Amino acid sequence: MMRRRDKRAKRPDWQAHLRWLQPGLHVKRWLLLLALGVGLLSLGGSSLLREFYPVPPYFYYLTLQFVARPLRAILFLALGLGSLTAGLWGLNQALLKPFVQGSGRPVSEVLYDYHRRSHGPRIVALGGGHGQAMLLRGLKAHTANLTAIVTVADDGGSSGRLRRELGILPPGDLRNCIAALASDESLMTRLFQYRFIDGAGLEGHNFGNLFISAMVSVTGSFEEALQESSRVLAIQGQVLPSTLQAVTLVADVQQANGQLTRVRGESAIPRASGRVLNVMLEPEKPPAYPAAVKAILGADLIVIGPGSLYTSLLPNLLVPEIAEALRATSAPKLYVCNLTTQKGETENYTAEHHIQALEHHLGMALLSGAIINTELPPTAHATVQWVQPEVTTRPDWHILYGELLDAQDPWHHDSAKLAALIMKFLQTV
Repeated sequence: MMRRRDKRAKRPDWQAHLRWLQPGLHVKRWLLLLALGVGLLSLGGSSLLREFYPVPPYFYYLTLQFVARPLRAILFLALGLGSLTAGLWGLNQALLKPFVQGSGRPVSEVLYDYHRRSHGPRIVALGGGHGQAMLLRGLKAHTANLTAIVTVADDGGSSGRLRRELGILPPGDLRNCIAALASDESLMTRLFQYRFIDGAGLEGHNFGNLFISAMVSVTGSFEEALQESSRVLAIQGQVLPSTLQAVTLVADVQQANGQLTRVRGESAIPRASGRVLNVMLEPEKPPAYPAAVKAILGADLIVIGPGSLYTSLLPNLLVPEIAEALRATSAPKLYVCNLTTQKGETENYTAEHHIQALEHHLGMALLSGAIINTELPPTAHATVQWVQPEVTTRPDWHILYGELLDAQDPWHHDSAKLAALIMKFLQTV
């Protein structure tokens, strides 16, 4: 019995081979052209042979002329199609399989998926932090036309140290997005995300941050360093900074006693122990990165969030040319609300409070809709406050609700569920 099962396991996957004939693969047209070329060459070659050489007696039997012409045509067509299919399968194994052997999927399926996603909608995601990376990881299954526009206001952790010591833009959030858009979660991607846990001068640093920093020195510019780093990981889409100017995030915070305090620095705002009233950038009007503006104006959908409201999302939106492009584009603008509130930023915020904060900084008519989670984990957590899905009805808005918790990590969105709901939103607007 075991021997029979082994034989069945080794049988070829004929369904995988038949996928070469499915629409959208961009293969059938070339197969027909190849068959036409082979047929014309055969006709030309046979005409030349008959012109210069006499037809031998046995040619009558080799060409099956003793068989009725319709049956002979069917037989030759069947043999030709079989030979063409076998040749294509062999070419597939010889040339294409080495490039996708790590995926564990048939080449035809990988090729079909590539063409499907290359014709997907143009989606721009604005944000920063782990929320944006999670979003991109889910969306890349639906489209390869992704642009991540990332905040450069980060001044904490490894990114902050490199920013202060080397004078470069903080690479951390950009690195997360590059890793999320990588073609597969390969060893190189894991290496890019590796964080040193000890070592004088290295402790706390991320390998990808150091790689991008070194690439800045090699290429001479931050934008070229991002492009080359993206090429190393063969990402699907592009990752862009909102601005190439070093900016500092500033917040007006109201203390419990009513006193107003101005706090400078993205990492200092959550520690200010008060209610954030306004955030702004210094300098006030940094120029936007031109490619980011171009991506917004050419987008089919713009997604804002999930991510820290005041320290990840708004720093992008406060770049004047970014905000102007968002108002100018006809693409729908979708806000993805966080699952939980954040200490020092959005404590006791409902979904409505998050939306009101965006409208306060950017204007009432910017957004087109929102995605809000309605699921709560089975067990409560003393230090986690979940965002309540309370939203005031707004005219011409599309609000989608869903159970979006990640089963393994309920403090974060499930990237696949969120991406599916975003694609549903795009179909409804």
